[in-house]
Amino acid sequence: MKRNVLAGLVLAVLTTVVVGLSLLGADVAPVVLLGAALGGVLGLVPGGSVAARVAGFLAGAALAWVGYLLRAAALPDSTAGRAVAVLIVLALTVGVVAVARGRVPLWTLLLGVAAVAGAYERVYAQDPTSVVSTSIATISGVLLAAAVGLLATVFLGPAEAAAPVAEASEDATTPAHGLPLAAAVHTEPRRPAAQPVLQEPRTFSPESAAHRPSLALDPRPEA
Repeated sequence: MKRNVLAGLVLAVLTTVVVGLSLLGADVAPVVLLGAALGGVLGLVPGGSVAARVAGFLAGAALAWVGYLLRAAALPDSTAGRAVAVLIVLALTVGVVAVARGRVPLWTLLLGVAAVAGAYERVYAQDPTSVVSTSIATISGVLLAAAVGLLATVFLGPAEAAAPVAEASEDATTPAHGLPLAAAVHTEPRRPAAQPVLQEPRTFSPESAAHRPSLALDPRPEA
């Protein structure tokens, strides 16, 4: 928790300095908060390496930019045209994740798409014909702001949890520490079977018979 609070404070101070001094330019000021916040998420959320997260974020931003270029060049400025552009961008996003085979998290690409869409949609709606010049200025500004947020939080984010111990395979032939799994798995020792108690055979002797009480009833004397 302390690391999250410290990262948030550093992010707030750096973002305030960037906006107050117009370090990224006056035109970029409206999107500085958006970019810094998304960059902070990119640095704080664990999942994959930092390089993979940054690569996914940049790939998502590039795909969103391609979507705006496609809207301006080939798609009508209508609800149907915007829907087709959204479908294409998201389909390409999923395709990148599939090609990367899980090495690039999906959420990082979606974060890049959200950064570009949130920063540039209003600017694009005002003048779709100037998409090339306006998109480069706006998208570069939000990416620089995201870099500020990433640098403010990536070294103070929570450490990743240790990977869970892999479950043992059910295959008995899988080796474990040089031994087959069937021999390596700890099993409760078997209890020895109960041994029958052998009694010594009894022998008959006259002495023992003399000491035994007779079970027969004594005959009554005759009257």
